Amino acid sequence: MNTLKSGLLSGLRTTWELSKVIFPITVLVKVLQHTPILPWIIQILTPMMKWIGLPGEAAIPLVLGNFLNIYAAIGAILSLDLSVKHVFILAMMLSFSHNLLIESSVAAKLGLKLRVIIGIRIGLAIMSALVINLFWQGGNEPAQYGLVSSSSQVLNGWDQILWNGLQSASLGILQIAMIVIPIMIFIQILKDLSWLQIISHWLSPATCFLGMKENTSLTLAAGLAFGLAYGAGVMLESYREDGVSQKDMYLATVFLVSSHAVVEDTLIFIPLGIPVWPLLLVRLSIATLLTALVGLFWNKRDQHAYDKENISC
Repeated sequence: MNTLKSGLLSGLRTTWELSKVIFPITVLVKVLQHTPILPWIIQILTPMMKWIGLPGEAAIPLVLGNFLNIYAAIGAILSLDLSVKHVFILAMMLSFSHNLLIESSVAAKLGLKLRVIIGIRIGLAIMSALVINLFWQGGNEPAQYGLVSSSSQVLNGWDQILWNGLQSASLGILQIAMIVIPIMIFIQILKDLSWLQIISHWLSPATCFLGMKENTSLTLAAGLAFGLAYGAGVMLESYREDGVSQKDMYLATVFLVSSHAVVEDTLIFIPLGIPVWPLLLVRLSIATLLTALVGLFWNKRDQHAYDKENISC
């Protein structure tokens, strides 16, 4: 009983922390969707699309995916006549930078600066698009969509628009609670049964390669499976209870910024008729390389500071 109570309280506390970021941003973006602002942004981005191998109308799913979520982007893709290569480029970019405002704001609660998180995600998205456009000469056949259907809702008046935003934000918080609370209860059970140490030990080679300690492993697993927001929630709780260091928090955030929800985000694009294995492999490879490099830089900086201190003494 105490285990369930502790897990429930942890889940509620984490949900509250995340909701303070997610709720207002969701409402704001939903309202902006019905103003000239998003079309204006799309109009600005259209001339830039050719540099990453995309037609001008591809700015629509990019903007919707970054400001809203990956599902809104897929709905927009379904309405466009694109090639397989175009869809693959969009999928790769969106896998790095979708839901940019909410997820980046949540991740910023872990200590990494918001501009750094956004810079990493946008930078990886643009770099991946440039590489695909430069080196992949195939994929010129029309994309064949299936299984996914798009839907649109016509809203009349600001009261309906605001109500729709509030409903979406509330539903988003409810969905987070339905995932985060069971995760926290499950983690509490693992702690009380002393299984958490065993799991951390199994995953320790991977976390050590990335420059992190064993107590970060469960956080990485949660972020990879459930997403950046949920992984951030688990990480916040780990920071409170398990003594996760600032360095490990930083490295774990870098890793999850690049590869969060990598399985779910990959499977989502299967109905669009594109090769999804490269999506999975590229994201995991980039996340691993980027985190290892940051960890190496961090260790060298600490060693330099240590050597300097000893010399001065």
